Amino acid sequence: MDPASFQPQHFAWEFDNGVATVTLNRPERRNALTFESYAELRDTFRALRDADTVRAVVVRGAGGNFCSGGDVHEIIGPLVAMPPRELAAFTRMTGDLVIAMLTCRQIIVAAIDGVCVGAGAAIAMASDIRFGTPQSRVGFLFVRVGLAGCDMGACAMLPRIIGHGRAAELLYTGRMMDGAEAHANGFFNRLPAADALAAEAAAFAREIADGPMMAHRVTKRMLLEEWAMDVVPAVVAEAREQALLMQSKDFRRAYEAFTRKEAPRFEGD
Repeated sequence: MDPASFQPQHFAWEFDNGVATVTLNRPERRNALTFESYAELRDTFRALRDADTVRAVVVRGAGGNFCSGGDVHEIIGPLVAMPPRELAAFTRMTGDLVIAMLTCRQIIVAAIDGVCVGAGAAIAMASDIRFGTPQSRVGFLFVRVGLAGCDMGACAMLPRIIGHGRAAELLYTGRMMDGAEAHANGFFNRLPAADALAAEAAAFAREIADGPMMAHRVTKRMLLEEWAMDVVPAVVAEAREQALLMQSKDFRRAYEAFTRKEAPRFEGD
């Protein structure tokens, strides 16, 4: 994947000096997803695993909304008529998008305004950092159409983000969280004004991209791997990873910059 020349068909893409920006751009449908956009997003995040020049990714929506989930007419309607094998293939594909986001090496920042529901909320959860606005509304609406809350990893990820009790209530009821509640519950890391959202998310992504990328990638991987570890194996694993990073050139550069009272320059090696 060459991020400088990449031209997706189902969302907008920008790349500038290590930071890629994915914009869901069907504003007339509140950026609802289609079968094709699901697949292209999945394939893009898979390809990013090997795109070393991309250090951080911002995911946002066009037109004042983040994402209204799967398009009612282009996805929900056809699902009703699908045979079991095709239904299973579809749900695996949506799950594979989440897995691709969790396992890509880049830090993903979601910039969320307006509607963020269903699959859109799952994409937000799969991001590493979430910025919202007071006007944003987050909901897990699967129960409203007779489906379980266990969609795209919600039963695994949401309790870890906001706590089991809060997650259970949202998944059972399908009610919406406004921006203030989502921020208070820890779903949003920050809650800037709507007109400052894009700039603040981009600035955070730039800070990540300018930081020690090798170390950031280890942190992201260990945050995922340690979900399934007991504390003692986790401590052992972290000791191993940190010892490896202490052999890096970035670690030596940071020490030498400190002794010179200069800001460190990280090159990812």
